[in-house]
Amino acid sequence: MSIIPSFLGRRSLDPFSLELWDPFQAFTDLASGGPSGQFVKETSAIANTQIDWKETAEAHIFKADLPGLKKEEVKIELEEGQRVLQISGERSKEEEEKNDKWHRIERSRGKFLRRFRLPENVKVEEIKASMENGVLTVTVPKQAEPQPPQPKSIEISG
Repeated sequence: MSIIPSFLGRRSLDPFSLELWDPFQAFTDLASGGPSGQFVKETSAIANTQIDWKETAEAHIFKADLPGLKKEEVKIELEEGQRVLQISGERSKEEEEKNDKWHRIERSRGKFLRRFRLPENVKVEEIKASMENGVLTVTVPKQAEPQPPQPKSIEISG
C-alpha cells in the first residue's frame, strides 16, 4: 500500500521499504534515455566541475576538483589576446560487462570545459599548474602594482 501516489506513473512509496525515496528520480529517468539524455549527462559533467578562484596579493589561484583524472587527461590553455584561461578534459565512461547490473550511476562523466577571463594585471608567461590527489591548482602570478608618481620638489632660486 502506498501513502504517496505514483509520480509520473513510475512507482509508489512503500512506508516499510528500506529504499530511500528520491524525488528527482523521475527526472533522472527522463534524462537518461535517448539523445537528449546524453546531452543532459554531458552538460551535467560540465556544470559539476567545481572550481574555486582565489585572489591573493601575489597571484590568482584556481583549484579544480577532478577526482579520478590524470594530469594527461586535463588540458589548460590560454588565449593570450583575450587573457582567457581555459581548463578542459574528459571523464571516461567505465567499461561495462554484459552481466553487470547497475543500481545507481551518480558520478559525472563526459567532457568538461571552464573558461575564466583574467584581469589585466597578470603575468601570463609565468602561469604554473600542478595536480595532486585529484585537485588541479593553477597559479597565475600578478604583476607588481605600479607605484603612483611621487610629486617632485622644485627648488625656487633667487
